[in-house]
Amino acid sequence: MRVTLRAFIVAAGGLMVAGSSVRAESPVHRAPARASKITNPLDGNEQAPLAGAKLYARECAACHGAAGAGGGKAPALTQTEVSSAAPGTLFWVLRNGSLYRGMPSFAHLPEPQRWQIVTYLRTLRPNATAAVKPNR
Repeated sequence: MRVTLRAFIVAAGGLMVAGSSVRAESPVHRAPARASKITNPLDGNEQAPLAGAKLYARECAACHGAAGAGGGKAPALTQTEVSSAAPGTLFWVLRNGSLYRGMPSFAHLPEPQRWQIVTYLRTLRPNATAAVKPNR
């Protein structure tokens, strides 16, 4: 009985460590490789980042900050991990969210709106000249 209990405790400890590493992994890293191959159908559309800025202000800014600097649990969207992510990967993160990170899914938004947000996120790159400001 002692050996069985000890084996159970060791196994449970291993699961806890594995579970904590899944929680620590960012949603960008959890996206499947096939997501990175998906291209943004709105790439090059001049109106997309403007529309995305409005959507970002409404849907994302409360957690990630008006300029994407992050805050609390929400990471900065200007960090290299996000700015270097493929558009399809960002789209996947928006669609699926991250249960462990507290990010909801934005699958309720139509696909074109999610792509507009992805397009806007590209303006938040650390070396971008200026982020697009939403017209109100």
